[in-house]
Amino acid sequence: MSSSRVVLLPGTASDEVFVASVFAGPLDEAGFSLVAPPSRGVREHFEALDAAWGGTPVVVGGVSLGAHVAATWAVRHPERCAGVLVTLPAWNGPADGAPAALATSASASVVESAGVETALTGVDGWLGAELRRAWPRYGSRLAAALREAAGTASPTLAELGGLTAPVGVAAWTDDPVHPFEVARKWVEAIPRAALRTTTVAAVGADREALGRAALAAFLDASAQPGC
Repeated sequence: MSSSRVVLLPGTASDEVFVASVFAGPLDEAGFSLVAPPSRGVREHFEALDAAWGGTPVVVGGVSLGAHVAATWAVRHPERCAGVLVTLPAWNGPADGAPAALATSASASVVESAGVETALTGVDGWLGAELRRAWPRYGSRLAAALREAAGTASPTLAELGGLTAPVGVAAWTDDPVHPFEVARKWVEAIPRAALRTTTVAAVGADREALGRAALAAFLDASAQPGC
């Protein structure tokens, strides 16, 4: 492994606070250091990865949209990437009709017409609390950020097949918005990849459950021949 730094990006309208709550502890215990950029939106995510590279290959990744952006960056710049941590991939290729894209577009419309609280009606438990914390941080940019995410492509399966770095994928088994089948297809397409799972309920009780799953998958992939 050429770098102990792991640069991780948040999901749609999420933030670096959530990323740190999920990954900082598990990564530190394993001897890695987390870099969680305070970036907002796809362009800023790519810029954050470019800035973090600095001439030395780094491990990159993220949650949902953040994972899509990081994987795209790794596909475009294999010489810059020492590995990838993919958490909750929501689609591959164009977003066309993916549950997460449809839900995000619908949320953007409600945010514009009725506000954040109305858009989050029925979103309860830890996830609702997390979104109510993070979404206001986007201010007037929230609806645009949601729409941008819903229209952003992730790598195709063919493009993922060109990744040479080890890739760890973590998925929820109980979330139709981030289908387990998508994560399985990513792992099947990538030459050196491993998959670990957890659940929405488990992350509600312990945020680091998701981080531990992603890190364990990454370490499994790193141990495969050729890594």
